[in-house]
Amino acid sequence: QVQLVESGGGFVQAGGSLRLSCVASEGTYGYVMGWFRQAPGKEREFVAAIDPSGSITQRANSVAGRFTISRDNAKNMVYLQMNSLKPEDTAVYYCAVRRSIVMSTAGSLYDYWGQGTQVTVSS
Repeated sequence: QVQLVESGGGFVQAGGSLRLSCVASEGTYGYVMGWFRQAPGKEREFVAAIDPSGSITQRANSVAGRFTISRDNAKNMVYLQMNSLKPEDTAVYYCAVRRSIVMSTAGSLYDYWGQGTQVTVSS
């Protein structure tokens, strides 16, 4: 059972930046890692994913050009750099691990989830 702990959320004004971090309790170098988010009253949605090597990334259209996902396998960590934040980015952000080398945007295909970290962007 892989345990994930997110950090780095907070309150920021529109146009600002935040960097989310997620640490895994054991090695995840062979797995896809991803970030999802859920806003109040909305369904969970895919934000970004990264392949095991860190060389291939995928992002939702809504965050393309603003958010960057990266990972450090030596530290069992994945990051989400969020720039040019907008009020519509306000949500709880979740880190997730998929026990596969195949990328996916479907949350149902991820096996482990963190507890989430709140990001609030004011206008």
